[in-house]
Amino acid sequence: MARITIEDCLKKIPSRFALVHVAAQRSRGLIKGSPALVKSENKFVVTSLREIAAGEISIVQTPTKTSKKESSR
Repeated sequence: MARITIEDCLKKIPSRFALVHVAAQRSRGLIKGSPALVKSENKFVVTSLREIAAGEISIVQTPTKTSKKESSR
């Protein structure tokens, strides 16, 4: 398989910080036994990055609740 680069993943998830969070969360899932979504014999972190680059993993942003103090400003 070709080398995975962070630039490939940033095309799918444009924020480096979100990318790290998603990759770490997916790696934990793989460690706990979740099936891999792409064929890979690499470590869990590399597998999660391959899944992100392939478009198999994405993020869903949920609206955040604002407190009364923030909304009254």
